[in-house]
Amino acid sequence: MREAPIGVFDSGVGGLSVLAEIQRLLPNESLLYVADCGHIPYGEKTPEFIRQRCSAMAGFFREQGAKALVLACNTATVAGVADLRRDFPEWPIVGMEPAVKPAAAATRSGVVGVLATTGTLQSAKFAALLDRFAADVKVITQPCPGLVELIENGDLHSPQLRVLLQGYVAPLLAQGCDTIILGCTHYPFLKPLLKSMIGDDTSLIDTGAAVARQLQRLLGERDLLAAGPSQPVKFWSSADPLSFRKILPLLGQPAADVQNFDL
Repeated sequence: MREAPIGVFDSGVGGLSVLAEIQRLLPNESLLYVADCGHIPYGEKTPEFIRQRCSAMAGFFREQGAKALVLACNTATVAGVADLRRDFPEWPIVGMEPAVKPAAAATRSGVVGVLATTGTLQSAKFAALLDRFAADVKVITQPCPGLVELIENGDLHSPQLRVLLQGYVAPLLAQGCDTIILGCTHYPFLKPLLKSMIGDDTSLIDTGAAVARQLQRLLGERDLLAAGPSQPVKFWSSADPLSFRKILPLLGQPAADVQNFDL
């Protein structure tokens, strides 16, 4: 059981940023990754639809013998993680949430910005995070329609992307944000471009590394940490597998076969 793989999924390529953090911290673990690109973006879908997709993913990973599940998607976590934990109480399940707590602790100006999808920002879970951890800071939220779709196409620095991103970041900086939360797993791939826009005095915070640490903790508690060596990552996509294969090297993964994911 220790050498069983870990299932990771996202609505698309964004979860590869989380996958990379897991690979760094837990190099002995074998990983399975499903990109639900055929239904992206989750941020525009109903909670019920997302819950159905989460359930389908969980069932697939159970069939693959996965010892743990990572929801590498903020929107999927908001909609579906509670149901999955109820349905699979013995299964280690790790979700994502915007890094409100570390951002509130890090800010010097007392103003924190959040770049995220509309679905994440409108959720009750996000509101609860603000109530719990951000009572003493001002939080400015910025929905970012269009970013996910560009990143899905491998666009990390085109003029179109730069203009779109500048339009989302400028209002946060104008209101004094010195800490910006990347509230979608796609956005860490834009860090180089973002840093060129915000300067050295503004921090970027995402939760990929924290997710990897939580996964390590849960596996350790259950004596499920692998001794290795790990197997190459197995990839699936619910859209065109060839398109997904082409984008892997752009996002830090070696070229690999991608299978069709069709339920």
